[in-house]
Amino acid sequence: MTSDSPAEPGGPAVELRRRWAATVARTRGAAGPDPAPYAENLLARWAEPQRRYHTVAHLAAVLERVDELASYAADPGTVELAAWFHDAVYRPDRSENEERSAALAERALPELGLDADRTAQVARLVRLTVTHDPEPGDRDGEVLCDADLAVLAGTPDAYAAYAAAVREEYAFVPDPDFIAGRAAVLRQLLGLPRLFRTPLGRERWEGVARHNLATELTLLSG
Repeated sequence: MTSDSPAEPGGPAVELRRRWAATVARTRGAAGPDPAPYAENLLARWAEPQRRYHTVAHLAAVLERVDELASYAADPGTVELAAWFHDAVYRPDRSENEERSAALAERALPELGLDADRTAQVARLVRLTVTHDPEPGDRDGEVLCDADLAVLAGTPDAYAAYAAAVREEYAFVPDPDFIAGRAAVLRQLLGLPRLFRTPLGRERWEGVARHNLATELTLLSG
């Protein structure tokens, strides 16, 4: 797993490199290749120029939310690894990003020395971010999906910045097509019985997120 364009030093990447090394050590034990080149590859992917929302900042935010929700997870380390990979492959003009991200995890994690069961679980969690609809009792799935969707519960300014960044990623799509596609995504999310499955997510984020989604949908419809 190599990269021709390592992420720029500084900013959140410094802490992310440290965190990656600690997560790998905790989930595989001491044996295995140096995890640093894998961090550089992943950070370079998250820093690709086509990204406006799915950036290193998003990765850092999801990991912070995983920390907040860690007590609900069955295996927090596996959830952390899934967060690293969940949008590692991202092209806004393609529909198979989650599948390709999961496949990347399935290649990279065995190279790093992680066992087959944990690798399979990471890949499953990454694929779950297609729908953000974990089965009841899927504690790790609930934590990852809640962490990924927490952006929906931002302040009005933060949510507006998120929505604008998503639009920038799809700048190549004409306005009518983008509006139709985005509205479908918003309706799909609003149609879920619950956006957030963990107790903390439901209490802290559910109402605000639904308000933000409904407001954006109204603005798009107008």
